[in-house]
Amino acid sequence: MAARTLNVNVGVLGHIDSGKTALARALSTTGSTAAFDRAPQSRARGITLDLGFSCLRTALPPQLGPGPGELQFTLVDCPGHASLIRTIIGGAQIIDLMMLVIDVTKGMQTQSAECLVIGQIACQKMVVVLNKIDLLPEGKRQSAIEKMTKKMQKTLENTKFCGCPIVAVAAKPGGPEAPESENPLGVSELIEVLKSQAYLPSRDPSGHFLMAVDHCFSIKGQGTVMTGTILSGSVSLGDSVEIPALKVTKKVKSMQMFHTPVTYAMQGDRVGICVTQFDPKLLERGLICTPDSLHTIHAAIISLKKIQYFRGALQTKAKFHITVGHETVMGRVMFFSPAPADFSEEIQENVFDFEKDYLYQEQYLSKDSVSSEENKENDQAGEVQLPKQQWALLEFEKPVTCPKLCLVIGSKLDTDIHTNTCRLAFHGVLLQGMEDKNYTETFLPKLKVYKLKHKEGQVERVMDDYSVIGRSLFKKETNIQIFVGLKVKLSTGEDGIIDGGFGQSGKFKIRIPDGLKPDTKMLLTVASKKKSKGGKGDMTKEDESSKNDSAQPVTISLSFKRYVFDTQKKMIQS
Repeated sequence: MAARTLNVNVGVLGHIDSGKTALARALSTTGSTAAFDRAPQSRARGITLDLGFSCLRTALPPQLGPGPGELQFTLVDCPGHASLIRTIIGGAQIIDLMMLVIDVTKGMQTQSAECLVIGQIACQKMVVVLNKIDLLPEGKRQSAIEKMTKKMQKTLENTKFCGCPIVAVAAKPGGPEAPESENPLGVSELIEVLKSQAYLPSRDPSGHFLMAVDHCFSIKGQGTVMTGTILSGSVSLGDSVEIPALKVTKKVKSMQMFHTPVTYAMQGDRVGICVTQFDPKLLERGLICTPDSLHTIHAAIISLKKIQYFRGALQTKAKFHITVGHETVMGRVMFFSPAPADFSEEIQENVFDFEKDYLYQEQYLSKDSVSSEENKENDQAGEVQLPKQQWALLEFEKPVTCPKLCLVIGSKLDTDIHTNTCRLAFHGVLLQGMEDKNYTETFLPKLKVYKLKHKEGQVERVMDDYSVIGRSLFKKETNIQIFVGLKVKLSTGEDGIIDGGFGQSGKFKIRIPDGLKPDTKMLLTVASKKKSKGGKGDMTKEDESSKNDSAQPVTISLSFKRYVFDTQKKMIQS
């Protein structure tokens, strides 16, 4: 039986200076072209600026099937610096298992929390690594490790990683300046834990080829090499691949996986693809794919969830940094939900139904977005009802190239990085992209998002048993003609229909098909007598008391809905 190699992508994430790169180095047997801070800027600044890749090869553990074979962990070393969060989000989309690296002397820090959030969105399994245990005094080391382990278990209690393994190590005892002869502590135990956590990721060679490229460089006499991770499908020697952002198609001349030539690679593999006559400066990172399989979009509909650690409301019309696939662009959002009657309805996943009506929301609905007033009322009435699913329309400031159903993350990356706050606001799935530049005219009218409108006015006087004159519902300059035929309700219970304007000052006539009730008529007659009496000498006591009786004017309520993207702005009543 031929030996097989199973590749599992392991993300190494954590706060800046928690020792991620040192850990990746201690674990790795083979470094790729992009490993261990090889970039001159990284070495100069002493921090990781980009995704680094290296690999660790070990025997296939028994839980992954019988027969000879090799387990290859591709280690994705993500930068920990706050300003590089978009690189981390890009890295998280290609990992099967995550290592969250914590400086044991400091515990959870701002970026460790952000990495944990990204892990919850993008990963299935996690191992926590408490690094730098060599900095703990030997006599107190064990108790300090136990204390930090308990703290981390408490932090992870309400996450999907509750009960995950926690391993203590010193990846580089003595720090970066220490001699190489110093052996790492706990790394072999960590490798055993990683093997125990390894699983067969679902890999599918069918479908369109799509690869996330994170480095691009030229090799003299060979051509240009694009290295990255295959997100879907497979690729073989001689295949044509497209760089959609540049609208360029190239043939695959040769391929390598960690310095080993290969002729075929599939979803989940880390590979270098060599093409000719292509300037590497044109593509630092991005996507390559089967020709014509990816689309460039100007706007999108996404299903989404708010990230619980994000403080503050998510407001419609607000701008966020939107990470789609491997690109981050500014985008404006508009939130909407099912109609209130459908709040509890189960929604089919990853599908958007254009036949349905949706309710416009000023902000994403969550327990904390419902105002305290409503809470007071609802505390008596029971639980606040929230929809099972909410959506957003994203409008990008510049077009993005991405696959359908890809992960979308919205963040506020302009938040001061020194404030101890989560900058990741929401995550979701891209359901529908809009490729047409004129999508506001060609596409948005199909989106049936409505606003509920409510206007109130007053009855001025009675004309006869079946009609009244109303005021204060419209401005003087309003064209009342467009409201003719709409239904209204009087505060006394009668239903009416707007019949037309009355005079020039915004007053209007209402027809009451079933006639006015005698009580209403009396109320309105008293009120209009009062008006005509006003200013004629002193009021008698009788006048006083009848004034109190009829102090409540008869109000007129007009309710309708209007679709946000309806160019004719029609008013609709059920």
